[in-house]
Amino acid sequence: MNDKITTFLNSDLLEKYLIGQTTSVETETVESYISKYPEVEQAYNNLQNQLELVAQSQSVKAPKSILNSVLNTLDEETPVVQLNQPKSRKKWFQLSIAASVIAIMFASTTYIFYQQNQLLKIENQKIADEIYDRLDDLDQKNMRLDEIMRQMNQLNNPETEKYIINGNNRAKNLKTVAYINPKEKTSMLDVVSLPQLPEEQCYQIWAELEDKMVNLGILSEGDRQLKSIPYTEDALALSITIEQKGSTLSATKENSVAEITLNK
Repeated sequence: MNDKITTFLNSDLLEKYLIGQTTSVETETVESYISKYPEVEQAYNNLQNQLELVAQSQSVKAPKSILNSVLNTLDEETPVVQLNQPKSRKKWFQLSIAASVIAIMFASTTYIFYQQNQLLKIENQKIADEIYDRLDDLDQKNMRLDEIMRQMNQLNNPETEKYIINGNNRAKNLKTVAYINPKEKTSMLDVVSLPQLPEEQCYQIWAELEDKMVNLGILSEGDRQLKSIPYTEDALALSITIEQKGSTLSATKENSVAEITLNK
């Protein structure tokens, strides 16, 4: 390799030529060297291949429709001129770079729109959940209000009879109030106070009939508000007993801690 070729290769003319930054005089010089000296042509091809690899590694594959549109536009608007082999390869390389840039822009824009759409969906879901929660809370409040109004109507009904049930010596502080309407066949109970029991025991309320006792439920401190209990036809009395938890089949007088006779 002679000094002339070495000096040329050590310059940056090949790089400038590849990226289209040479003057017309420099372009003629580069193309002359490429056509005359195999060493320069080989260096040009190697450098071009390296740049192509870099461009491909940084690019995103363009949708086929976009690339075809770009090529069709260039074919329609770009005048056809005869170029030698280096210029033809340069044009192909520049078209590849342009298509890659367009693909990157398209992919970036699509990703941004996708992210915005996802964020909008999440925000809409949050708003919808909040609305449903408020509607559900409103429904529960309306149901509770309806229940209170129904209870108030029962309490104010002239047919409703009030029974105060006090505990005996085994549960002196026990006090409940029963509201029974035989005409409407409704029963309600208001737990005022219940003495504390061992963990394994509980209070149960019963309706006494002539030949049996019917369990109406378990009483607890959590029932310190009006609660509906089953209405029992022909009940003679109401009785509260202390039973073992889990036992609701029968009751005895020995377990009774409060009792009230009902009006006939």
